[in-house]
Amino acid sequence: MKLIADSGSTKTDWTLLHDTGLRNEDVVVVSFKTQGITPVHQSPAEIRQILAQELMPQLSTFSRAQLVNSKILESPLLSNIQVFFYGSGCTPAHVPMMKQMLDEVFSPKTVEVYSDLMAAARALCGHDEGIACILGTGANSCLFDGEKIAQNTPALGYVLGDEGSGAVLGRLFMNAIFKNTQFASIRDTYLAETKMTLPSIINKVYREPLANRFLASTASFIHEHLDYEPLRDLVVSNFRTFFQHNLIQYQRRDLPVHAVGSIAFHFQDELREAAEQEGFFLGTILSAPMEGLVKYHQ
Repeated sequence: MKLIADSGSTKTDWTLLHDTGLRNEDVVVVSFKTQGITPVHQSPAEIRQILAQELMPQLSTFSRAQLVNSKILESPLLSNIQVFFYGSGCTPAHVPMMKQMLDEVFSPKTVEVYSDLMAAARALCGHDEGIACILGTGANSCLFDGEKIAQNTPALGYVLGDEGSGAVLGRLFMNAIFKNTQFASIRDTYLAETKMTLPSIINKVYREPLANRFLASTASFIHEHLDYEPLRDLVVSNFRTFFQHNLIQYQRRDLPVHAVGSIAFHFQDELREAAEQEGFFLGTILSAPMEGLVKYHQ
């Protein structure tokens, strides 16, 4: 059995696979969710609680009898299980702690813990060379050599970096609607639809937690109004800056640029336009990495 996890700060997606022993013929037994697990922000006690109270009950729902009757499994559910955990916050300093937590719960045959960037690289590139990008609330990228991350431009977060992300797109949008008269009509539409005001926006960005999520939440409004050319240009410009500040450092315009994340997925046309303008070409685009991770681990 193989248990694959893709974890962010909000939620963790889990997929359980049964290894048939035949190449590319693993069976997806079940997929489910728990709250997010991020060892950089959570204590061992908090992670243990999530695993014990949210993960294990869902696994136990699928009894040995049910699986045997489905001819999927002929041994206990968790025997010889291999766990592959990918997550934000799984930095080299926090990998040992996360591995220990999983070892305690499963006593599995194998536990491997990787960053969300490795999840993106494996999901998008498989075993091939390529440039893998995360474009969601935040942004990141790497040069992947087919086995490991060969080079990474530091993302630096939405204050200092994260070009191409939803949070930066929201920051650019807010700046434009309040400082550029060209965006006056869009500003009025946005404020009317969201019931926001300039003071409430300032409060959310500077006084409330998770300002990056609030800024990224503007992406849905932006997507609905892409017929307004200046707004579409803003999206393309955000992506072009991402290429200029991050991908150009890899000096590999010969490789396809793959991307995963809600921003990449919903703004594919604008991302493709930006790539072409910067001399790159797009490959695979996914909304989330799990589909690619399942293929990789098969």
